[in-house]
Amino acid sequence: MDKENIFDLISIGSGAAGLSAAVYAGRYRMRVLVFGADFGGYTSIAGPIENYPGYKEIDGFDLMLKMKEQAEALGTTIKDEKVVRVERQDGCFVVTTEKGDAYSAGTILFATGSEHRKLGLPNETELTSRGVHYCATCDGPAYAGKTVAMVGGGDGSVKGANLTAEYAAKIYIIVRGQEVRAEPINYEEMKKLIDAGKIELIMENEVAQIVGTNKLEKIVLKKEYKGSTDLIIDGLFIEIGAVPRSELAKGLGVALDERGHIIATPMMVTNVPGVFAAGDITPLFGGFKQDITAAAMGAVAATSAYQYYKTNGNLCQTHWKVSGEKT
Repeated sequence: MDKENIFDLISIGSGAAGLSAAVYAGRYRMRVLVFGADFGGYTSIAGPIENYPGYKEIDGFDLMLKMKEQAEALGTTIKDEKVVRVERQDGCFVVTTEKGDAYSAGTILFATGSEHRKLGLPNETELTSRGVHYCATCDGPAYAGKTVAMVGGGDGSVKGANLTAEYAAKIYIIVRGQEVRAEPINYEEMKKLIDAGKIELIMENEVAQIVGTNKLEKIVLKKEYKGSTDLIIDGLFIEIGAVPRSELAKGLGVALDERGHIIATPMMVTNVPGVFAAGDITPLFGGFKQDITAAAMGAVAATSAYQYYKTNGNLCQTHWKVSGEKT
């Protein structure tokens, strides 16, 4: 392997956790490589963010871009590539991308975040992007003047409905439970839109079927609503949480909890020496998953990686020849 492909730290994930770690590791003068198939993670498509300290309001993509620029200014290499395999090999970690390129590092950070949870219904996959969506920020504008449904009773669903209300004529929020759980500011906005007739709540109900051939035609509810189980809509947005992207970590022998999150100490240390985790991939802070907590975890993970590096050295250096030739 070429010496130029050997790093002190490789972060898999280019969201707030991965980029924050790169900033701190860069300041520790570590040689850092960040991979991210989807730059910025969900934050980059979150739309306006109003609760990140230092900014009264900033677009999610712009926030991630500022973190990226700061990391690059400190020497970080960032590649928009998907990692398909991570292995331990002769005292270091070898990361392989979907292009078949291989890179090595003395330490690894998993900041892979999570992916949208699906309903798991027939037709859901077939009609994705044909009426079924998982990102109101991305796809809400396509439903100007139309009727849509938002599934989920959490803050993500409410925030998505509030945003989509700028375009859609009518929005149904389908909640499985007895209450809507959202940040007060988002809940208050939803109430205003309910009073205005833009949003309508369907409580204690679920989607039983997604109907359509080439595009979404309607959904069927488990229980009747206003005398029918059929709900004719143009678009269906699913906001029911997320599942951790931990397959790569699992393949490396990293311990996971019952939900698939990486188990890490408060210093972001995993059970595998030299491997750290940060952001939504961990269960730390419970269900409170925010950019500010992800960034904090990334900073801590980089500090732990640096301390590990100081104690053990970059074991990949043992594969370098003094001349710098390939080994």
